[in-house]
Amino acid sequence: MKELRMAERMEKMSGSAVREILKLTQQPNMISFAGGLPSPDSFPVAKLQEITNEVYSKSGAQMLQYGITEGYKPLNEFIAQWLKSSKNITASPEDIQITSGSQQGIDLVSRVFLNAGDQVVVESPSYLSAFQVFNSYQVKYLPIPSDDQGMQVDELEKALDDNTNKPKLVYTVATFQNPTGITMSLERRKKLLQLADKHKLIIIEDNPYGELRYEGEHVPTLKSLDTQGRVVYLGSFSKVVAPGLRIGYAVAHPEIRAKITIAKQAADVHSSNLSQQIIYEYCNRGYLDPHIQEICRAYGVKRDAMFKALDEHFPKAVNWTRPEGGLFIWAELPQGCDTTELLQKAVEHRVAFVPGTPFFVNNTGQNTLRLNFSNATFEQIEYGIAKIGEVIKEYLTVNC
Repeated sequence: MKELRMAERMEKMSGSAVREILKLTQQPNMISFAGGLPSPDSFPVAKLQEITNEVYSKSGAQMLQYGITEGYKPLNEFIAQWLKSSKNITASPEDIQITSGSQQGIDLVSRVFLNAGDQVVVESPSYLSAFQVFNSYQVKYLPIPSDDQGMQVDELEKALDDNTNKPKLVYTVATFQNPTGITMSLERRKKLLQLADKHKLIIIEDNPYGELRYEGEHVPTLKSLDTQGRVVYLGSFSKVVAPGLRIGYAVAHPEIRAKITIAKQAADVHSSNLSQQIIYEYCNRGYLDPHIQEICRAYGVKRDAMFKALDEHFPKAVNWTRPEGGLFIWAELPQGCDTTELLQKAVEHRVAFVPGTPFFVNNTGQNTLRLNFSNATFEQIEYGIAKIGEVIKEYLTVNC
């Protein structure tokens, strides 16, 4: 159409690369390691159906009415108690804002803090859908490299000491990071908090995968270590109950939480009353923790199956992470390889993954890729990884 006077922010916004790749998975017999999808087998359908019927029977009219923006009070109260017992996060129900998934939490915090041209610190690589949110606020990025201990906080310190860098926010998926699966070390978490206090930064700790630990020792969340109120903690029930209910939450210092609530009012008034009450009843009946244990056992076995397949079928020139939890494995091919080209070859064999470039704000990472293991059968993991391995070997022979 002619003469559409769209907002300048739209120039930097584009569709999600993962969502575009997921369209490929709709083809018949396609094996997908592309999305960050929990397994449908993990959804507690029968219990949720029973709870839904009861919610309608007991409070149907009230539930269908408008609700308060902060969230369904019993759910806020449960989350506060659960965070204290499971993560040593001390928060009152009034510190919690219910969101429509943790993705909305990123957006609401951005609305509160970001002006056009502000700088945001991100891990490199980092969660690509967070970039979609930040781009809508016309920000600049300060990418900080990562290694097997997470964000290289010493590099962040050097960047902050440079007077040209004055970021407002730090965004991190510190535990079982998307896309790498890596967990930031305790030492680096403590130093990141020190830098945040020194340079007056707000940290968004996005933790949708933290419950999905299959081995190793728990690492304290940034929020549990925060004594200055500089961490906004984002949690979600998407990966541990069901993503379609779209219930997440933000935990923040009261002054920040109040502003997040105002932003939420402007965005969508409140999250679904039905979804909130379903989640609350599911948790209040004691189903949540046993369910998390069950899906951790299931996903841990799938992760190990993918490790085994990678060991058997990928060439030695390829390296990959070995995360202790989460949903992803990150692979790195030799420099000069292009995993976008590899994806095209893999799709010919009815297998899909996500090339790594969209996870970098500086258009690097052409030789990397992300694999998801939770939403595939054991047979698909064995066959699909073997096919990708064949494609990589052929590609390396010709191109690298």
